[in-house]
Amino acid sequence: MDAEVEYEPRARRVELPGRGAGAMAVLDYGPRDRPADIVFSHANGFNARTYRTILAPLADALRILAIDLRGHGATTLPAVVEGRPGWAEFRDDLLAFLAAETQGPVVLAGHSMGGTTSLLAAAAAPERVRALALFDPVLIPNPGARSEADPAVADSPLVQGALRRRPDFPSRRAAFEAYTGRGAFRTWSPAQLADYVEAGFVERADGGVTLACRPEWEASNFRTHNYDPWAAFRALRCPTRILRAETGSTARLEDRQAELDATGRIAVETVAGTSHFLPMERPELVRQVLRELAA
Repeated sequence: MDAEVEYEPRARRVELPGRGAGAMAVLDYGPRDRPADIVFSHANGFNARTYRTILAPLADALRILAIDLRGHGATTLPAVVEGRPGWAEFRDDLLAFLAAETQGPVVLAGHSMGGTTSLLAAAAAPERVRALALFDPVLIPNPGARSEADPAVADSPLVQGALRRRPDFPSRRAAFEAYTGRGAFRTWSPAQLADYVEAGFVERADGGVTLACRPEWEASNFRTHNYDPWAAFRALRCPTRILRAETGSTARLEDRQAELDATGRIAVETVAGTSHFLPMERPELVRQVLRELAA
């Protein structure tokens, strides 16, 4: 089993023509002279560095590009809540990134919202994707029908929880201590939490820190989906592995399992003893899947 390792990926920014002012932040792992093998996208509210200890052991043999999605981490692309088109915005950013930074088909991988973003990108540009690895992606009934005007959406616990999230702390250390052992972070290692906090906050002029992903942006991602994952699955042309959480999974596949099985390309596994934070809880399994798909 791979242990958490000390490894510092190269931090870069990539301009994406046609995607607005600013740039996408990327953490670059592995041999500099090797074409990208894997492009990894994170969950809503998180950032690429959150997954450093999970991805770093792969850097001895693979080149991995882990991105900060719009409105997260160090990415400076505009994050405008009003009138946004939904998660197709993330899909199109990822497609622009693939065009700018990859030389051939890659493995697209992601957790939660990042997994869904990877799925949508693979369906839109199958020639750029050799395989998909989706770790508890967000696959919900009728996401295209979800609207901020729907009280069931506006009042959902995820939306309200995001809006109540404390945005400011006197220091990163204070944030780390406040999060340790609580809420979503109960099953995380100290190194995973430290990485999330390191990239998840930016300095304020008064010396404190504030969330890089604003609570209203995180809430907007829970409210505004506007995509059809089932159409995306039908458009796929690549091998796909889906790892679902045993408890609280966002991959609502029960009524669609036969449809996915019929494709012959999509394998679904429910991982015992895991929550929605499956990558943090089973990092060795995540690495195994990525190695197999990249081989």
